Amino acid sequence: MRIGDPLPPLGDVLASLATGLWRWDETAGKITLDSEAARLLGLPAASAVVTKTEVRARFHPVDWNEVDGIVQLAFAEGTLAEARLRIMDDRGRVVRTVRSRSKPSIDPDTGAYELIGTLQEVSEQPPGTASRTPVTGDWRRSREAFLLDAGRALAEARSTEEVLRVAAGLSMPGFSPDGLAVFGAEGDRLTVVGHHGHQPGDEGPFVQMPLDTDYPAAEVVRTGRAVYLSSPDDYRGRYPATWPLAQPFGRQSWAFLPLTVAGRTMGAWMAGFTYPVTFTPDERSVLTTVARMLAQALSRAGVAESERELTDGLQRSMLPTLGPRIPGMSLAARYVPTGGGLQVGGDWYDMIPLPGGTSGSRPGAGRFALVIGDVQGHDVRAAGLMGQLRIALRAYASEGHRPDAVLSRASRFLYGITYADDEAAGADLRFATCLYVEVDPESGVLEIARAGHPDPAIRMADGTVLSRPTAGGLPLGIDPDADYPTTRLVLERGETLLLCTDGLIETGGHDLDTGWQRVRATLENHEGDLESLADALVQAVHGPSSHHTTGPLVDRREDDIAVLLLCRAGESRGDTVTEQPSVRRTVLTVAQAEPQRVAGARQQLREFLHDWSCDEQVDSAVLLVSEMVTNVLVHTDADALLVAEVTGGAGGRRLRVQVTDRSDDLPHRRHPGELASSGRGLVLMELLADGWGVDPRGEGKSIWFELGEAASADA
Repeated sequence: MRIGDPLPPLGDVLASLATGLWRWDETAGKITLDSEAARLLGLPAASAVVTKTEVRARFHPVDWNEVDGIVQLAFAEGTLAEARLRIMDDRGRVVRTVRSRSKPSIDPDTGAYELIGTLQEVSEQPPGTASRTPVTGDWRRSREAFLLDAGRALAEARSTEEVLRVAAGLSMPGFSPDGLAVFGAEGDRLTVVGHHGHQPGDEGPFVQMPLDTDYPAAEVVRTGRAVYLSSPDDYRGRYPATWPLAQPFGRQSWAFLPLTVAGRTMGAWMAGFTYPVTFTPDERSVLTTVARMLAQALSRAGVAESERELTDGLQRSMLPTLGPRIPGMSLAARYVPTGGGLQVGGDWYDMIPLPGGTSGSRPGAGRFALVIGDVQGHDVRAAGLMGQLRIALRAYASEGHRPDAVLSRASRFLYGITYADDEAAGADLRFATCLYVEVDPESGVLEIARAGHPDPAIRMADGTVLSRPTAGGLPLGIDPDADYPTTRLVLERGETLLLCTDGLIETGGHDLDTGWQRVRATLENHEGDLESLADALVQAVHGPSSHHTTGPLVDRREDDIAVLLLCRAGESRGDTVTEQPSVRRTVLTVAQAEPQRVAGARQQLREFLHDWSCDEQVDSAVLLVSEMVTNVLVHTDADALLVAEVTGGAGGRRLRVQVTDRSDDLPHRRHPGELASSGRGLVLMELLADGWGVDPRGEGKSIWFELGEAASADA
């Protein structure tokens, strides 16, 4: 051919190069072949239109399964689809290997693709490519195992830092980057989200880089298409302006891939290699798959971090500080969200300074109220109602109302807002449990009103723990006219008051009984200050050790934990909870209108004598207390005040129980008949007590008995 002559026809050129032409129409399911392409596929050497099934029968099945992924990858990257395919004969033997190169185009409406390309026989595999080993060999199996492991590890990452750490630890089969960086976009700027394999400060030139910069990562974010740079010359030729930034790192190949989520490019991932990488279709496929998983993991981590920041801020804004130090008292509080979801719910606690009073029963200096409660549910609505209810309780308490009036007004308030919301937005009525305690630091007097909440507990100075039954009413928000009676207790010096939500008791599959046994054991065995006691309570039910003390209700949903501890300073050793006094003392009032609390008095005395050496004496004391309190309720119109004291050292202690009422009528010994239903109280006193008596007072009387501690064998 002379210079200036026209070029020969394209078909003649391809035929002389043993290269065939073909076109694949996915919609029609037909493949058009010229004579050379037909020959290479083992068909008669003539132009033909064949079906997809006919062509598929000529390819090795493993190679055929790779074709669709290669085409989709080429379309996503805007590159050529290139594959090496083995041709089989009718007996299943490989007769030749061909190389296919094509340009895909996909119909945006149907998703079907059309390819026009070439087919050429190759005699051997070029060095340095991923196809140098058999397609069914170890490399492909390693790749699949790697992608499974990488997907699992990235799916379990819960923060951006953890995602980057997992990505940095990925060891790709056959080739692994020695450095990576994740870029994001903020407005018109490129940002560095994180990097690995670089020195601190290396990211400086790439921070806040304009997106229109001639830099590969910026181009990837702009276009959403991957950029592969196989050599420094390739990098220098395509991006001369930013090559000086990459040159100092001494790498030989780079891959910049888009991080795409829901069709939106959120950033770019750079993988740098210290050795040349040709980026074959197999290698690009691995990198693209990792980039997609990395984008999903970063997106999930970003959403999770935003939720955590939101809920943590919301919870911090709703939970108060405990205020300044109170003379003679110390406070500790804990809140632990364990119910999952948004990690915010309806549990709360509060400390409210109260206005000064004028009556003798309500001294003014230093009084404050402790509130703990739980709004039904574990969602944003519960958190919102909790915030409103907490503000309402603060307002009512600050007006100087008594505990019963504070809870009555709060119940009416919650009923009003939930009922109004119910009419506007459907049935979603909520209620709340609450415990309100008014504290006089000087005398230790506690006035308690309870709305469906767990009872408080007292840890005495010697470690004895008593659950203190208190009068109560319905949870807030159920009945706008509900009444909340008040119970008065005295927190003695060295004693600690425990207020908690049911999450502390029932977390871990426990009910109220088994859960309270676990909490009680922690209270009794702990030695230390109030803060360490609060930590110990939370760790016992929510820490690693709690997994060994799960309860019988394994399907019970976890709940949030709120804890408030109030300690009254001891006589000589400050406000620790380990002081050992010489006298153990408890006081309980049983009102005429609450005869059911006689059972509570019996239970409290058993708890009070938990370490008494003789069980028979404990049974005797419980029987005598029941007789004494019941006698007051039946034969007088007054309330019964029960005071129990234990004095002395272990093995030689003495119990004194005294029941006081305001009636002047003294008890008399009677001689009940065999069928009489009463009149045996004093007879039992003489039989079971070491000493007993009746003391008239200025107004009313006291009846008492004493028991000296004895070993079980001596009882």
